[in-house]
Amino acid sequence: MAELIGPRLYSCCNCRNHVSLHDDIISKAFQGRNGRAFLFSHAMNVVTGPKEDRHLITGLHTVADVYCGDCREVLGWKYERAYEASQKYKEGKFILEKSKIVRENW
Repeated sequence: MAELIGPRLYSCCNCRNHVSLHDDIISKAFQGRNGRAFLFSHAMNVVTGPKEDRHLITGLHTVADVYCGDCREVLGWKYERAYEASQKYKEGKFILEKSKIVRENW
C-alpha cells in the first residue's frame, strides 16, 4: 500500500494553490453556481470579496465570494450570515465548487 505524503488536499483548478483539507468537508450535497459544491469548515490561501445579500436555494444569506489567493480564480463563497435559524450552521463556512477544485495526495 502506498503511503500518502501529507494530508489529502483540495487545490485551485487553475494554479494548484492548496485551498482546503479533505478532513474539513462538512457536506458534499451542496449546489454551486456551476453544479455540485462542497461545504467546508475552513479554507486556506483564499481571499474574500465584499459581503452581499443573496437569495440562495435555502433562503436569504449574506455571502462573500471566495477567490484563490494566488490566481484570483473564483472558487465559491463564504457564508457570513444566515437569516433563517435552520441555516445558522453555515455561518463562517465555505462553499467550494467541485468544478473549481482538484484533489491532491489521493
